[in-house]
Amino acid sequence: MKRLLALLLTTHLGFHARLRARSERGSVTTEHVLWAVAVIAIVGIVVAAVKAYVESQAGNIK
Repeated sequence: MKRLLALLLTTHLGFHARLRARSERGSVTTEHVLWAVAVIAIVGIVVAAVKAYVESQAGNIK
């Protein structure tokens, strides 16, 4: 009886560990996507600022 209980407990813990690992599997990918979106947004802001500055300075050329 003890062996049966030990087997059931081991099976349950193994199954639970696999489910937990699967539920966190996409979190790293999501984090990378969010960082990529943030970097793209920052680069877009910098490009817009540099472009505005260059165009304003080009208007001052005589």
